[in-house]
Amino acid sequence: MPELVQYQVYKEGYGLIRLNRLEKHNAISSDMAKELLEKIQTAKNTNIKFLVITAAGERMFCAGGDLNTLHGDLNSDEAFSKLYPMKECLYELVSFPVPTICLLNGNALGGGCEIATACDFRIGKEGTKFGFIQSTLGIVPGWGGGVLLYEKVNPNFAYQWLVEGNVHGVDYLKKHGWIHNIVASEEWEDLNSILQPYLTKSIEQMKVLKAQFNKKISVLSLSAEMNDEVRQSATLWGSHAHQEAIKRIMK
Repeated sequence: MPELVQYQVYKEGYGLIRLNRLEKHNAISSDMAKELLEKIQTAKNTNIKFLVITAAGERMFCAGGDLNTLHGDLNSDEAFSKLYPMKECLYELVSFPVPTICLLNGNALGGGCEIATACDFRIGKEGTKFGFIQSTLGIVPGWGGGVLLYEKVNPNFAYQWLVEGNVHGVDYLKKHGWIHNIVASEEWEDLNSILQPYLTKSIEQMKVLKAQFNKKISVLSLSAEMNDEVRQSATLWGSHAHQEAIKRIMK
């Protein structure tokens, strides 16, 4: 059985984690969340310049949480226990000791955008679209990614995106600072070219720069704020709005 999450270290000095559940649009199951945390922790103990997060396929980076895991029949405590493991993954990414780069090979929705937001830099393929759509499902981000969004872009834009739940194109999101770079489809497979600005730096530089950034965003205090958001999402799990949204999706 293939790994749901793959990890590889490249000779150029960086690590790459790939979500590998193509047939389910790389949606995160409970087993996948466990594997992702293990791979992040393995990478954390590897001497690398930076860590890349990407996914299998060309159309979807991550569709969010797997509805077979996060179904609509969960009570708030059950929902919290199902959501929390991915909060741990996101916190490990945001507090990672060297820069993290999300290579968005395709679209991302809901939790997929939360994973991307936990990374330091987001590089999108041209033509891709992204949506913090949780509010359209009667909930709020369930893995702590909403808290992180406020740290990564203008808070007014973060608030608008979270409330409206719109899906935006990569060009629009670059203007608002969520996407850092856009890469043409025909150039997407040339990893060394995409990652060139990061490859030229030393591990020591990367550790210093990341430590400065973590201090600036007060990373130690973020964990508790993320926990609160997970609990708030879990509280909304049994709401009528969320139940109806799940029914629409599962039809």
